[in-house]
Formats: sequence, C-alpha cells, structure tokens
Amino acid sequence: MGTFSTLTYDLTDGLAKITLNRPEAANGINLAMGEDLRDLAMACSTNKDIRAVLITGTGTMFCGGGDLKSFADLGDSISEKLRELTLNLHTAITCFRRMNAPIIIAVNGTAAGAGMSLAVSGDYVFTSDKAKFTMAYTGVGLSPDGSGSYFLPRLIGMRKTQELMLTNRVLSAEEAYEWGLVNQVVSSEELVEASEALARQLASGPTQAYGSVKKLLNMSFENSLETQMEFESQFISGMSATEDGREGVQAFKEKRKPCFKGV
Repeated sequence: MGTFSTLTYDLTDGLAKITLNRPEAANGINLAMGEDLRDLAMACSTNKDIRAVLITGTGTMFCGGGDLKSFADLGDSISEKLRELTLNLHTAITCFRRMNAPIIIAVNGTAAGAGMSLAVSGDYVFTSDKAKFTMAYTGVGLSPDGSGSYFLPRLIGMRKTQELMLTNRVLSAEEAYEWGLVNQVVSSEELVEASEALARQLASGPTQAYGSVKKLLNMSFENSLETQMEFESQFISGMSATEDGREGVQAFKEKRKPCFKGV
C-alpha cells in the first residue's frame, strides 16, 4: 500500500484503519494530506480484502479542517492550490462513499470545516463526548467543501444547515447527536473500543449487501418511488445469487449464524 507522511494505515482481518496524523497542526488538511487521502482511498476502493474502514484522528483533535497556515503561505497560487486540494479530498470522499465496505468514523475531538464535512460523510459516526463540531468556513471568508453542502441538508435539513454554515454555530457532541449528525456519543475513554468493535463486526458481514445499502441510500433522494423500487428489486435479486446471499438464506433455514465471506 505504501507509506504516507500525514496518515497512518493498518489492515487487519478485513478492517482498514486510517488515522489522520498531523497532531501538531490539529490534523489539518494540507496539500500532502489531500494527496495521501486520495491515494489511500483509491487503493482501498479496489482492495477486495477490505471489508470495513475506520477513520479517526491522532491526539485531541479529529480534524481542524483545511490547514489555513499553509494556505496563507501560498500567495498568488492559493486559488490554484485550493482547487488541487479540494479535488484530491473530494476524490477520496467519493471513493469511500462508493465502496461496498462501510465507513465508520470515530470523531476523537473537534471537527471543523472540512474535518466536519469528512466526519459526517461516514456510514456510521461515533463521537467522543468531548468533541465539538463547527463549519467555520465563512468565519474566514470561505465557502464549504468536503461534501458538507451535500450531506448536511440530507442529514439535518436545509434550515439547520443554513444556521451552521452562516453563523458557524459550534455544536457539542450531544447536540450533534440530537440533530442527527452522528449515530452514537461515547466517552473519550470508550471511543476506540466502541468504534473498533462495530468496525470488526461489520468487517465480518456481507460486504456486497452493505454496498447495496449504500448505493440505494445514495440515490434515494434523486429517484421517484417507482424508480427506487425498481433498483431495490434489481439489487435484492442480484444479492440472492451471491455466495453471501445464498449463505444467509441457508443459515436462516438451518437456524444458525451465517458465515459471510464478503463475496
């Protein structure tokens, strides 16, 4: 898979763990991290051994967003370089969203700007009770990136999204849960154990079925009822012909726990 200067990566028993690793810069996304995320996400998306992905951060911050200090040093090239950075980050998020493997996010600390966008893009999101969430973009005269303008309206509605993006309101972990931005709040001491337990559980599950769930939900806001149900029909009939689909049905008949292989 190679080595990455801004991330750590481990693949064990089908679980890929990715850790943002620039604690000295609040795990901020600079040009190098954008490239690392793109390259790693693209590699993960084609690796059939990966059956779940867990993304978290090193230290007390999940991700402070774009590394503004590094942007300030770009001078007249800032527009060009920000375009490059966002294209790399967006490629990474697209790869993660299109993977069959579920993406679990463990928000270990503050998620701001693109860090918040990345956090809420996951399929299942844990957060430490000490974490905070803020869009932050307009506070520095910028607009959102990292998929925030796509996922936030779908998760919490337009009015709350407008509030977050225009006022940069800071949400506590409990508020993020109440608003529907995250699935589960746990203590900072329990975050690693809880998120890894679910990630391992999903890594032993029917990976292609998870992928079908992700595809159906990704398209559900754009399709008519009839179109969506046609895709449901195609997907469930296709899944029934897979090895895991046959195993699941047979295990139900035999009243035993299925043994899924991700195929």
